[in-house]
Amino acid sequence: MRHIPRKRFGQHFLTNRQVIADIVTVIRPLPDDLMVEIGPGLGAITKPLLQTLRHLHVVELDRDIVTRLHREYDPARLTVHACDALKFDFGSLGSPLRVVGNLPYNISTPLLFHLAGFSPLIDDMHFMLQLEVVERMVAAPSTSAYGRLSVMLQYSFIMENLLHVPPQAFSPPPKVESAVVRMLPWRERPFRAQDEELLAKIVAAAFSMRRKTLRNTLHAYLKDPDFEHLEIDPGLRAENIGVEDFVRIANYCHAASPDQE
Repeated sequence: MRHIPRKRFGQHFLTNRQVIADIVTVIRPLPDDLMVEIGPGLGAITKPLLQTLRHLHVVELDRDIVTRLHREYDPARLTVHACDALKFDFGSLGSPLRVVGNLPYNISTPLLFHLAGFSPLIDDMHFMLQLEVVERMVAAPSTSAYGRLSVMLQYSFIMENLLHVPPQAFSPPPKVESAVVRMLPWRERPFRAQDEELLAKIVAAAFSMRRKTLRNTLHAYLKDPDFEHLEIDPGLRAENIGVEDFVRIANYCHAASPDQE
């Protein structure tokens, strides 16, 4: 039975055999890997993964696709979690966990932040995403693509843009270019925030008005003497400082908070 892609799920099904083969090659599945695929769709990646894996978990929201998966695959080899990936407890699967998927473009950013919360349990992640999102994820400071997503994901992961995927590789073709990214959780973080929620708030505030200086965007957290102590120029914009500086700011503010006295 033919499945009609649903706009509300952001469905674009991968159909190009060479691209599929290239993606499986960079994933490098091994028979005993504990792996979960997000959004298996019509099985473009699922089928070749199961040629190597003894077992695979998948997370799928579309009830029609869930029914198809149950019909086409042996439950001893494929466990289907019929739910929203944004609400799924990936920690329930065990560790070390490998995560793969062609992520729906309409929820990719919140889903990446959700997955970051499970990074201690994750071995690696390989995702197909909108090219623009991947460029933001791996962007360096002082570039136009560098922003909140760059800082928060680079705090938790080492990332690499692996493959370019054209719209013609999908059905229906999306209106954007795509890319495959590899995400490796830091085993030993070079910079650790004492309060990660505070770090997230500071990064969000700093990038809330990109054209404003840090003196303006972080006025609720830092005054000029604080910037001087941190040896950070308050005339810079958020896009001009790296992850290490954001972590230093967050730790300085954490240490200075009344709760730490």
